[in-house]
Order: sequence, then structure tokens, then C-alpha cells
Amino acid sequence: MYTPDLVKKLQHETSQWLAGKKMHGPVETLRDLLRFHEYRYYVQNDPLISDFEYDTLYKQLEQYEKEHPGSVTPDSPTQRVGKGLIKDFPKVQHLVPMLSLDNSYNADDLLDFDRKARELSGLDSIEYCVEPKFDGASISLIYEHDLLSRGATRGDGEIGDEITPNIKQIRSVPLSAKFSDYGIDQVEIRGEVLMTKNNFKAYNDALMEEGLPPLANPRNAAAGSLRIKDTAEVGRRNLEAFLYHVSYVSTGKKPSVPETHSAMLEMLWNVGFRSPKKEMKVLKGIDAVIGHVQEFEKQRDDLGYEIDGMVIKVNDLKLQDKLGMTSHHPRWAVAFKFKARQGTSKLLSVEYQVGRTGAVTPVAKIEPVQVGGVTVSSISIHNEDYIREKDLKLGDTILIERSGDVIPQIVKSFAELRTGAEKKIKFPTHCPVCDSELYKPADEAVWRCVNINCPAQIVEGIIHFVSKDAMDIRSFGEANVRRFYELGFLKDIPGVYTLPWDEIRKMDGFGEKSIAKLQQAIEDSKKQPLHRVIYALGIRYVGETTAKTLANAVEHLLQFTDYSEEQLQQLEDVGVKVAKTVYEFFHNKNNIQLLRELEKRGVQLNNEKKNLATGGNLSGQTFLFTGTLAKLKRSAAEELVEQNGGSILSGVSAKLNYLVVGEDAGSKLEKAKKIATIKIITEDDFLKLLG
Repeated sequence: MYTPDLVKKLQHETSQWLAGKKMHGPVETLRDLLRFHEYRYYVQNDPLISDFEYDTLYKQLEQYEKEHPGSVTPDSPTQRVGKGLIKDFPKVQHLVPMLSLDNSYNADDLLDFDRKARELSGLDSIEYCVEPKFDGASISLIYEHDLLSRGATRGDGEIGDEITPNIKQIRSVPLSAKFSDYGIDQVEIRGEVLMTKNNFKAYNDALMEEGLPPLANPRNAAAGSLRIKDTAEVGRRNLEAFLYHVSYVSTGKKPSVPETHSAMLEMLWNVGFRSPKKEMKVLKGIDAVIGHVQEFEKQRDDLGYEIDGMVIKVNDLKLQDKLGMTSHHPRWAVAFKFKARQGTSKLLSVEYQVGRTGAVTPVAKIEPVQVGGVTVSSISIHNEDYIREKDLKLGDTILIERSGDVIPQIVKSFAELRTGAEKKIKFPTHCPVCDSELYKPADEAVWRCVNINCPAQIVEGIIHFVSKDAMDIRSFGEANVRRFYELGFLKDIPGVYTLPWDEIRKMDGFGEKSIAKLQQAIEDSKKQPLHRVIYALGIRYVGETTAKTLANAVEHLLQFTDYSEEQLQQLEDVGVKVAKTVYEFFHNKNNIQLLRELEKRGVQLNNEKKNLATGGNLSGQTFLFTGTLAKLKRSAAEELVEQNGGSILSGVSAKLNYLVVGEDAGSKLEKAKKIATIKIITEDDFLKLLG
């Protein structure tokens, strides 16, 4: 689709437009540039310009079309933008029925499939195309004269729901594609809509940050997204689509339609779709296929998206026609399913845990079941809304799913298996620990205990305070916190510094050596830098990076009592939500008393590092680390940045100067590649910068 020469030309054109030298050039040229950069970003995952530069081009087109509304074309990049709510999803008939695939679960099943295919074809050996079986939501797209005319769900295979406005929110689906280069006037193609693992995690993190229940798995997230009536919300979910099958073709003059399935995938890739061109493999004979699918199963967790098997297709399209179909499935394709990561169990009871912020979290106790190689007996069910959404009852038979290293989730309950003995889950109205009445803010889904003297919150708060990433009081640990609290030796956070050592010496497991070690760790914690103290306080939404931002803003922690929410929002990476919780914390008299008690006991509330690192080798530079470093611990590397005048950011953005990459780098690396101004360096490069 884009030859090297054409890529160079388009990149040169891009530079001209960005430099303002072609502000009045042909608008269709600008549209072509935007389509090209969408293709590089969403299909090839290899952008040539930053997000800011793309937005600059987009705004130029948007402004032109606003001034010349008659110039807008159906495939203009601006036509993806969600425009309000969809009233309904009309029913539409597929040009060709979307049949299911026959399933196989072992080598014998594949041998049987191959035997039948060879018998029907009269061939001794068949060439197959093997590709991943994407675990998402099936879609059908129709293009007429190169323009996307309709998108639909699978439905019952014959009739689906038209979801064209939502399909347009998926950036890897082009609004126009040059099927005419192959002599094709109309085409129906099939594919799968996915939410990648990284996008799924980011979306769930955002939901939980707002106190909303997370989505169960990427597949459900993708399927549910397609039927959302707010197209703008669909766009926010960052869905992707793989297109993997051409089901219908109508040709005009001089058609040059491919004759194999693998060539069809090449064609889809060439006209701008994200087809499994790179993931597919063409193999001769079923033995080679069996070896490939068994090897590929070992790699499934390394992929950026979920798959639940492989699809084996006869590669020759004429042979596909000869083999034909049953009423249920094609005879020329079969799905090889990987080992299940789901299991069924029974919901026995629900217990309620109270966290350090007062959030009450229900935990389902289930009959132990093996899922993905792990025995599961407890599962968080998040909040009351989640219980209602899943329609969970005590005694229900439930479906459990665990994908890769993801925490197990309840996918659904089987209402059809109920006997009538099941009981409704009653969410408590009072705290299960202190019996205070629970409160749920209007904008949250989580019930909270607002009694700051609630024993559960106090204990969890102390556990967090002494933890490794907070005050790092070695040898204290969760077990000792709970034990000391139950014995009355420890009633609050300042009590960490006034433990009754004579009483502790009488306890089993506390000899002079262990006591001396714990006493020294407590004494050392008084000298922890201010950002650790801030993080240790457990202020809601304040993580380690935000704690450093706050610490760098003041010379003494109590100066925050003079800050307004507006002033807090002016600090790096401090938004409305964080500013609100920080403001509330430092305007609560009990919290101020706690800080004064800590200072009285010797805890350092001054920022001794403030303004000491200016002029260092990294002065004024921003850094972020991803992956596992070989020579330094992450915390030590971040300390070195700050000691040399630099600062640490919480995420990848245009404000980031350096991303330091270790082994097994995650999504931060992919995001940084899309921003031209970020320098991506190794750990050794970082050490050289330090001099």
C-alpha cells in the first residue's frame, strides 16, 4: 500500500504542512496524510509523528471543513468523531451467513479434520493457513466502491445489529480502502474487535480510580463496547480490530482477486486493515500444523491481546468452495482451542473487608477450583453494583475466568441452574468491624466507613505506614502490626515510635537480637525523606510519584495547610481529584494532630533535599523508568535522578525527556515511541548521563 518512496514523499508533505508552508494546499492531500498517519499508528504500530503533530494536522482539517462544510467526504478522518447517542441498532442481514467454526481440542481432532478434507478433495496433502483465534467480538463490514458502508455484529449468524457509528470509532478500521485496485466493487469482510491487555488494564484502573466496578475481561469489554449507544464512549475505550476473512466479493472490470486465503490477508493488509498477515503461517500437511499450534500455545501470554486458540484454514480458495459447508460450519476450517482458563464453582458466602481508606470490599468465598493452574477459593467482587450487575446470589453456580496473570474474576452466574434455595446477597448498611453506618458518595460505587477510629482502617493504615515503599521499617510486617494492635501495644500510627519494649520482651519470638533489629529500623525511619512520609500517610490517590511532587513543593510538610485546591492543581501531575483529597487531609484537625505527634517523636517533616540538587547533571530534566534494571533498583535509580537535579514523572507524556528502558519493558515503551521528543535510553546510557 505504502511503498518506501511514497512514505518518504508523505513524510515530506507532513513536514511542509506542519511548518505552515502548505496551509492552503489541496484539502484531500491533508486527508491522505492523516489517513497515512492513522495507518502507521493503529495498524502498523509504528508512528512517524508525535500525537501533538497529528493533532495539529487534524485541527487544520477540522477548521477547513468547518469553513467549507460542503467539502466534507464520508471517509474524512473527522467523520470518526462520536456525535451523540445512537437511538437504536437496526437489524441487518449479512450478505453471507456467519457460521461457527467446528472446534478441536487435541492432535487427534486435527488429524480427523485433515482426513475428511483429503477424502473430499482427493488430495494426498493439503496446504493450510494457520492464524490466531482472537478472543473478542465478531464483526462484519461491507465496503462499496472503496467506502465503508456498513458495520454489524454477528448476531445469530444470519442477522446482526448495525453498529456503523461505533465501528467508525475503531481507528484500525479504515473509512475507505482501495479495493478498486483489485477490481472489487463490493466486499464483505469479517473480523474481531479486541481490547488489548494494556488498554484493558488502563481502562479498568481508571474505572476503579472512580470507584466503579472493573470489567471482567478484555473479550466482554470489547463485546459490550460495540453496543454502547454513546459513540464518544466507544472511542474512549481504544478498541482495535483484526480483519481476517473475505466472505463476499463483487467485481467489476479486470478483477485481480487473490486465489488463496493467505493472499487475501495480504490484500487486506495492503489496503489498510490490521489483518493477521504477520501472525499467520502457511504450512504443508497437518503434521506441520499440529507442531505449530502446540508451539504457539506456549507463546499466548507474550501477545498483547487475548487469543483462545488457532484457526486452521484450507489455503486454496477454490478448494474451500469444493469442500463447502455444513449447516453449522465450513468443512475447510477448524478452530484448535487452547487449554481452558475457565472453571465453574459454587458461591458459598461473602465476607466484607475494610481497607485503610474505609472502602468496604465484598469477597466471594467459593468452592476451591483449579483455573489456569491456580487453585481459586476467594474472589473480590468489588462493590454492591458489581453484585447486582452479575446477578450473584449465595448458592449460585458461577463461571470463573483467569487470563494469564490476571486476578480471577467471576464472569457470570448460571441463573438457569438455580433451584430456589439460593439467597440474595445483602450488602451491609453498617461497618462489619466498628458497626458505624456506611456512606456512599454520589459519584462513587463504593460504600465507605467514615469512622476514622475504625479498628480496620487504623490497622491497615499502620500496615501501609511501616511497609517497604513507605517508611520501610524492616521486621515490623503485617503480622506484628496486627499482633501489637490486638494486645493494645499499638493504637495509632504515632504509636509505632512509643512501643512498650519491656512488654514485648516477654512475648514468644522476641529475643534481644530481634528487638534490637526492630528498634534500629524504627529509629532509622525517622530520617526517611519527606516524600516517603507523605506516601506513608496513605492519602487517597497519592502514590509514590505524586508524593515526590508534593514533597518538592514545600520546605515543611505542614505548609500544605496554607495551600488551596487551586494551588495544588498547579503542581506537576496533580489533578482535581488528587488536589481535593490532599486539601481535605491537611485541613482535618485529627490529621494535623497526627503529624505534630510524629514530629514530636522525631520523624522528619522538613524537606532537607529541597533546592539542594539544582545544578546537577540532570538539572531540569524529567525521567521515567520501565522494565527491570540490571544494575540498579528502580527506587535507587529514581533517587539518583533527584539527587542530580532531575525529576520523575508518573507516566509517559510530552513533558517527559527520557524513558530509561530495562528488560521486559511494558506499555510505556510503546507509548513513548509515538512521541518524537522523548529520548529512549538504556540503563547504561542513563549511568553515562550521571557522569
